[in-house]
Amino acid sequence: MKFGPVPLAEAEGAILAHSVSLNRGKLKKGVTLGPEDLHRLAETGHDDVVVARLEDGDVTEDDAAGRLARAIVPERETGLRIGKAATGRANIFAKGPGLAGIDAAKIHALNATHPMITVATVPPWQRMDARGMVATVKIISYAVPGTALEEAARHGAGALSFHAPALNHAELIQTDVGSGLNPAKGHKAIEDRLTRLGVTLADPHVVPHEIDALADALSASEAGAILILTGSATSDSRDTAPEALRRAGGEVAHFGMPVDPGNLLFFGTLGGRPVIGLPGCARSPALNGADWVMERLICGVPVSPEDIAGMGVGGLLKEVAARGRARDA
Repeated sequence: MKFGPVPLAEAEGAILAHSVSLNRGKLKKGVTLGPEDLHRLAETGHDDVVVARLEDGDVTEDDAAGRLARAIVPERETGLRIGKAATGRANIFAKGPGLAGIDAAKIHALNATHPMITVATVPPWQRMDARGMVATVKIISYAVPGTALEEAARHGAGALSFHAPALNHAELIQTDVGSGLNPAKGHKAIEDRLTRLGVTLADPHVVPHEIDALADALSASEAGAILILTGSATSDSRDTAPEALRRAGGEVAHFGMPVDPGNLLFFGTLGGRPVIGLPGCARSPALNGADWVMERLICGVPVSPEDIAGMGVGGLLKEVAARGRARDA
């Protein structure tokens, strides 16, 4: 693409680079200049105009944005919608609640292809609401070389995915240590989180803070996902809640995470269903490490100990008011 000022006699068919005020009205940038446009410019006293002129092999901004958007969203991906390309931009939206899957390496490679070809996304595994924007493709210039567009599309092929909730029902089991803790607060906080994903939460269920009592409750649950919120913090992988999961016939996959708030989390399985031992900070509506694990497991995204270890960078979250030790102490 050639860019710069040209005499009006050479501007027909070029793209107007900047809006121009006329004696009558205004020519908006991005318009393809025709004879009448050039006549109005001449009437206003212009001898030349700044334009963009396409060269052989160039792809116009809207066409390029649409093609690149279709490349990074796989054909089989039904959870994402591509908006109509305009002004060199094509936005990509979630059709319903769920998690945005982002292949960061592919997006990095795509963005390194050509400075005028860009894609911006939400962070990987960002929870999305229906109609939330997952990514935007923006072609900065009025056109880009077709070879560069093809390379960018190749690097970014299939970079986006979407993971809708894989289940629709969960149960929260809380334990009571006799301290007068109000279970309604924790239930409401978890219910609000699950509602955002279209998952219903069973009626409140409180049992004594004992291994056998909790194991019995776990065994009896028929929910697609089971959440545990103990009245006393889980301080070890052999503490009450993890041991109850084992006694019920389940497995503990991991204990602890490098995210604050949220360190005292564990998760595992029971009969193929995810079981998550929530940290006490989950009683607050504020974001904590448990959100990242719970959202992924509910949406059918596997979580490994390596995944947990990788959450430490960016894992220093906003402080929760009710803590045993404040950060500035």
